Amino acid sequence: MIHSTIAFNLDANLMAAALPLFEAGEVGAIEWAFDSLYRYDELPGWFADLLTTYGEAGRLVGHGVFFSLFSGQWTPEQAAWLTSLRALSQRFRFDHVTEHFGFMTGANFHQGAPLGVPCTPQTLALGRDRLQRIQDACGCPVGLENLAFAYAPDEVKQHGEFLRQLIEPINGFIILDLHNLYCQLMNFDISAPDLLALYPLDRVREIHISGGSWHDSAADPTRAIRRDTHDDAVPDAVFNLLTYVMDQCPNLRFVVLEQLGTALDTDESRQQFRADFRRMDAIVKAMDTDGNGLVNSFLPPKQASVSNPPLTDAALHAQQRTLATILETATDYQQAQTRLASSELAHTAWQPERWQPAMLETAIAIAQKWRRGIEGKL
Repeated sequence: MIHSTIAFNLDANLMAAALPLFEAGEVGAIEWAFDSLYRYDELPGWFADLLTTYGEAGRLVGHGVFFSLFSGQWTPEQAAWLTSLRALSQRFRFDHVTEHFGFMTGANFHQGAPLGVPCTPQTLALGRDRLQRIQDACGCPVGLENLAFAYAPDEVKQHGEFLRQLIEPINGFIILDLHNLYCQLMNFDISAPDLLALYPLDRVREIHISGGSWHDSAADPTRAIRRDTHDDAVPDAVFNLLTYVMDQCPNLRFVVLEQLGTALDTDESRQQFRADFRRMDAIVKAMDTDGNGLVNSFLPPKQASVSNPPLTDAALHAQQRTLATILETATDYQQAQTRLASSELAHTAWQPERWQPAMLETAIAIAQKWRRGIEGKL
C-alpha cells in the first residue's frame, strides 16, 4: 500500500493547514524532520503521541536536513546528530530515515545552503561512509533525496547514477523529489522521460511533491530560473509527473506533500494546501493497485559495519569552504567567476569553468539567503 503523507513539523501555520486533514482521517503517514528539534527543548506531549501512533502503524518516516552528508571534514555536530538520531530511533519507530544530498555551505551547523559535490571516487567514498553511519544509528532502511540545484546539464545527467552508487552498499533507496526534477526540467530544457530514464526508479521508496518560485536571471535576461523554495502551491506539471512516474516505481511506499509553514499564513493558502493534498491522495489511490507487493525491503545488510575513524578529505573540505565563502560574499556572478578562476577549484572535478552564469547567480542568491538565517532550500 502507498501512503499519502504530509511533511509535518511543529509549525503553527502548517498545523493549522493540516489539522482538518488529520481530523478527517485523511493523512496516511507523517514525514518528520527530526533534526529541526534544535529549536525546542522538548517535544509537546500531543506531538510525541502523534509520532508514536503513526510509528506503531509503520507510517512514520524520519527526514534529516542538516547532517551535511558530503562535508569533507567530520564535525562534532555530525557526531551529535547521529547520537540524537540513535536516541530518537529508540523512542519512535521510523519506517525509514532519509537525508538530503549535498553539503551545507554555512560554517554554522544549522545555517547554510545545501549544494552538490562533483561525482568522484573521493566523494563517493565519503558519502558511503556517512550513509553507513546513519544506518548504524537508526537501524532501519536509509534513503537519499535528489537535489534540485545544478550548475550545468552534465551535473544533472550524472546525478541519478551517482545516487545509485552511493546507496548500493547499504541497500538504500531514493526519495524522488518531483519538484526538484521539475526545476531541472525547466532550468536545463530536458524532457521528463529523458531525465527519469537516468534514475534507478526501482530504488524509489518515497516521492516528494511541492511548489516553488521563479527567479528572473540578471545573468541571462531571457531565462527565469525555477527554485525549490517550497513556498507555493504544487504546479500542475508536478502532479502530471506524479501520475507519469508512480507505476514505474515498484517499491514506492510513501508520497509526501511538502510546504513551508511561512507560506501557509492565510486561509487561502491553507485551503490550497488541503486541496493539493487531496489531489495527491486521489492520484495515489487511483494508481495504487496494491497488486505487486514490494520487491525490495531496503533492510540494512547484515554484514554492514562502520569503520572508525570517520572518513575525511582535507582537500575537499578546503574546496568547500572556498566555494562557500565565494558564494556568500560575491557581489555578483561576474565577481564570483573571477574568484573561482583563481581558486583551488579551478580546473578540478568541480569544473567551475562550465558553470552556467544564471545558475551561479542562483547559487549566490541561495547561499546569501541562508547566511542571513532565512530558511528554505533549493
